[in-house]
Amino acid sequence: MSRRVAWFLTAFGIWSWVIWITFVKNLWASENSWGPDGSATGFFVVHLILAIVSFTLGTIIGVIGLRALRTKRGEKVDA
Repeated sequence: MSRRVAWFLTAFGIWSWVIWITFVKNLWASENSWGPDGSATGFFVVHLILAIVSFTLGTIIGVIGLRALRTKRGEKVDA
């Protein structure tokens, strides 16, 4: 894996966390997220699951990028 690709994967992992943290904050504050009795709506549950999956994938992708960056300079990492 080239260093350029490794940097891209690392940046994607960081970007994913920034974007989805903001999304979850907005989701929590949304009127669509809570029913009249204060319980979570289907809208909230579906979007929270989407955010959790995105956090997980962003983390995995970022870790792959970081591991590639930590290899010796010039050494190719088999993917």
